[in-house]
Order: sequence, then structure tokens, then C-alpha cells
Amino acid sequence: MSGTTHYPLLDTIRSPIDLRELPVAELPKLALEIRQRIIEVVSRNGGHLASNLGVAELTIALHYVFDFRQDRLLWDVGHQCYPHKLLTGRHARFDQLRKAGGVSGFPAPSESEYDLFATGHAGTAISTAVGLARADLLTNTLRRVVALVGDASIVNGLAFEGLNQAGLLKRQMLVILNDNQWGISPTQGGMAEYLAKFRVSNIYEDVKQRAKQLLPKLPVVGKSMFNVLNHVKEGIKATVSPHQIFEQMGYIYVGPTDGHDIAHLIELLTALRDVDHPVLLHVHTEKGKGASWACAEPGKFHSPKPFTLRDGKAEIIKGQGKSWTSAFADTLCAKAATDRRIFALTAGMADGTGLSRYQKEYPDRFLDVGIAESCTVDIAAGMAKNGLRPVCAIYSTFLQRALDQVFQEVVLQKLPVMFCIDRAGLVGGDGAVHHGFMDLAYLRSLPGMVLMSPADEAELSAAMELALHLEQPCAIRYPRDNVPDPGYGVSPPFVTGVSRLMREGHDATIIAYGSAVAAVLDAADLLQTQQLSIRVINGRFARPVDLDMLREILVPGHVTLTVEDHSRDGGFGSAVLEAAQDAQLPTNDLHRLGLPADYFIAQGSRSGQLAEAGIDAAGIARQLFDLLSNPTAVPRQQPFATAPRIR
Repeated sequence: MSGTTHYPLLDTIRSPIDLRELPVAELPKLALEIRQRIIEVVSRNGGHLASNLGVAELTIALHYVFDFRQDRLLWDVGHQCYPHKLLTGRHARFDQLRKAGGVSGFPAPSESEYDLFATGHAGTAISTAVGLARADLLTNTLRRVVALVGDASIVNGLAFEGLNQAGLLKRQMLVILNDNQWGISPTQGGMAEYLAKFRVSNIYEDVKQRAKQLLPKLPVVGKSMFNVLNHVKEGIKATVSPHQIFEQMGYIYVGPTDGHDIAHLIELLTALRDVDHPVLLHVHTEKGKGASWACAEPGKFHSPKPFTLRDGKAEIIKGQGKSWTSAFADTLCAKAATDRRIFALTAGMADGTGLSRYQKEYPDRFLDVGIAESCTVDIAAGMAKNGLRPVCAIYSTFLQRALDQVFQEVVLQKLPVMFCIDRAGLVGGDGAVHHGFMDLAYLRSLPGMVLMSPADEAELSAAMELALHLEQPCAIRYPRDNVPDPGYGVSPPFVTGVSRLMREGHDATIIAYGSAVAAVLDAADLLQTQQLSIRVINGRFARPVDLDMLREILVPGHVTLTVEDHSRDGGFGSAVLEAAQDAQLPTNDLHRLGLPADYFIAQGSRSGQLAEAGIDAAGIARQLFDLLSNPTAVPRQQPFATAPRIR
């Protein structure tokens, strides 16, 4: 099932039905095998590691007590679902985790009836669970609902909105708070300190009576739950305080309890399974459990690239080249050395955005807000109002969660906040839940927003230099990829709304946006072998678009193609088309190429995804060749069966 590695217990489990046939005493061995399997695969494929190692026992206990073919399990941070996948029929295919055509790194309803939602964003599970629970009430359906909240997503505002609604339910609903002291980075804020007090407290009470008998009889909130819960079964060690925030929101609060004691978890979940009232179970787990090197550096091994194991140590395999993220970190640190107005913020992604380096050099000008993008943007707005130059480094897929704050508190106030948008475009193994395919579409609609995308590291520095001198908000987008090496020479300064000519040509023109410049230049080389001379322009700005450039190239009979790593709908090409129409320029020979607008590209390598979308060098060349052969053709938007080739 897994190459040469044999897993005596895991190999026998094709579904949770097989799991429930095992005696409880065997389950710790199963947890060990699950960890070994995850380490084996992630070391080859990359992926989310430390979080999954921490939830092995909890996941086993959940599937041992509940039947999630009928009951409902919702994952709040979908990246902690690997043990769940191994227990629900995907062990045999797990070697293809995050690979094209393989197993997704997130819950995927297309893969299994045990996956309800494709979830990659934090904070959503409790609210969605409330919707499931209320629908069951309305249809007189009896199905248990469990929301598993992990990696510090409880600090997300939406999670609290869901908690507020769930506390009003008059039926079963179990919220499990998987508290591992970490999110993606260390848990931030007052809630982290609040939970920490319970982890280290000595007020656990030994209890006398069986929880299974007593918990279903608990009175509703408002009666003396504190006195009743002091008598729950010996060994559960539940701490209860009448002043806890969760009780005040309408929950029976139980915990914190050891999230690695399977027998104890099974007893506790069995006792709580049919409580006809919202319950919050606080479980304490260790991120990276079972791998000392992951426990020592859980941030580093949250979502590592492939790594090797030698002498009990893990060494991440360094890829060739320099990433855009590293280039951003280097550039920001260099500029912060001479500009004390710079203040960097991120939403739980210090490592992922490259800001961990900046944090070490400028700790007094750095803030990790935790998994709370909306709050991050509003804090940045306050800083900008008081004269700072805040830099918000946020993944494209997560900036979507703060659109209202970008509009209301930043753009409407005309504040000079710089948004550095990492993971823009196709992201590889994380797949559809993390593609940054629509940031241009929603940011372009905001009056006064300047949108830039550099083609290499020198241009990234130039774009950030302009941003620091603008008296208005701006965004700079770049992909999860390496910067071109070598780059394109000394970068001309970024001037608002001015493009850059990269290559002369007379047969057609390609206007590339940002990282697409590299593929477009390669495509121009391919077309040159077909005796075609292609002019290449680096668009640089999606707002405002370079109108002087458009007036020069948009002439009847001259084919022009825009290329971008963004949805074709609402992206850079749309901006060019709209600007041309507003200026009454001819657009019959203007064509747009970008990510498909009618389906999602699944997980796989980024290079494979670019080829599927037809925006790699071969795809761009093939489609421009087709346009020149048949000017009325439309660039194809369906995936290619094979990599396109020049005819």
C-alpha cells in the first residue's frame, strides 16, 4: 500500500468501520503508524506536517466514537486532516498527496463521503456547523455535529461569530478546541494568554461519578452547572469555572484535557456525544507530536518543503534559486534600515510571508496579529493615519477575507498602506483552496488603489520604493515561485501607470503582467524559431494602465495578447480592455489570456498548473501562433491534454 513500508494496523483500515473493530489498547500503536506514514509522505511531497502529527489521537478517537457517514465532522483548518484521510480510505493513495490527480492536502468532498466541505481558510467550521444543525432541526433529522477548531483559528473573528450563534442552539453540537499553543506561527493575542492559564493551572478536579450517566442530564445554562460538573467521572479531569468566556456564551465547557490520551478521549467523547446542548471541549495537543525536530520548530515544520531524515534530525531540502518571498524579505529589511516609518504586519504567517527575518531585525516594528486578516488591515489603517508606513504581507487567498476593511478603513480614507500579496496566482500543491486568482478583480474596483506586479527582484525593490512615496494605498503581487535568475538588468524606476518595454518586435505584441513576463519572453523565443518577431511589454500596473503604451500598440490588424497569472475575468487583461475602450482605441485584435474562469485547477506542481492553464511558455506561444494564423480565433480556456507545442 505504501511502497516498501509496512504498517500492520493502518494497512488493515479501509474505513472507520475497520477502525472500530480494533481494541482500544491497540489504538496508540495505530497513532504511531499514522505519524510514520505522514512523515514518510510529507518528507517526499512537502505539505502540512506538524499540525497533523498533533491530531493523530484526537482524530482516531473521533472516528472511534462517531460515525461520520451520518454524523457531521467539520474541519476549521483543513490542513490538519491527514490522519482523517488515512482513516477514511485514502491510505493506499496517500503517496500521491498534493500531486496532480492524487489526494488533496485539504478536505475534498470529491474524494470521500467523509469530507463535507473543501476548506482551506480558518474560522469557518463553527458557523457552517450551526447551519447544518439548524437545517437538521427544521427537517427533524437526527445527526450529530462536530466542529474541530485547530491551529489557533479560534482567534478569528468569524469563529467568535459562530460561537455566538452556536450557543443559542437547543440541540447537540460539539465544538472541539484543539489548543496546541500555535497557529501557523505561535498563537497571538489575549485569547492565547487566556487559554494558557488553563493549560498550566492546577485546578483540575478528580470526579466521582460516570460522565456517560451524568453529562446528558446537565441542566441548561443559567442553573448551577459548576456544582454539577464537579462530579463528572474520575479521570476526565475537567476544569470548570462559572466565569469562563465560553460558559457565558452558552456552552458547557469541559477541559482542558490531554489530546494524546486515546482511551481518555474515547471515554470523554462517548460521554459528550449525545449531550442535548452545545458543548465546548478544550483539548491540549502538541504540535509536531512524535517528531522531536518538529516539536522543537513547529513553525518551520508547519508546511515544509520535502526534507530528509538523518540521525534523528530533519533537514529541509533547499530548492535551487531564490523565492519571491525571500526577495521580499530582503528588500523590506533593506528599506526598513533607512525608513523608520516602515512597520510590517502579518496575519499568522510570519514564516510563510518571509517576515520572520524582518521580525528578528526589527522586533519593535513588527506585529503578527494571528489568523485575523480583517483585524490586521484595520490595525494597519490606524498606523497609517498616525504617520507610519504599514506593510501588510498577506497571501492572496487570505486577503480576500479582509476586502471590506481594505475598502472601508484604508481606501476610503486614502491611507498609504502597502499590501504585499504573496502566493498570487497558482500555488502548486495546496491547490484550489489557496490559489490567488482574484485579488486583481476585487482590488481594481477600489478608487485610488494602485496595483503593481514586478517581473524580477530589482523590480520588486523599485515597486516598493514607489509604494513608500505614494500618498495612497497600493498592492504589489508576486507568486509562490522563484525570482528570475538572472533578472532583467537594472530596473527603471516605477512610475505610476508606466509600463516597460522588454523586447522589440513587429509581428505581434504580448503585454505580460508581473511574473508572467518570464514565460512570455520564453514564448517570444519559441516564436522566433517560427520566424515571428514578437514585442514584449511588461505591464507593471493593472491600475492605472499605461494608456500611452496602448495608444501606440493598439492599431487595426496588429494582434495583441495580454498574459497574467490571475483569472481571465476581472484581471489585468480586463483592465487593459476596459482602458482601451474608455480611450476609444480599437480592440478587435486585443486578446486576453489568464486562468480559466469556469473551473478550478486542482493540486499539483505549479509548472504543471501553468501548463494546464496554457500560460507557460509553450502554451502562450501556441496560442499566439494560432491567433496570428487565424485572427478571429479566441485563446482556448479549457485545459490542454498535453503540453502545447509549436506547429
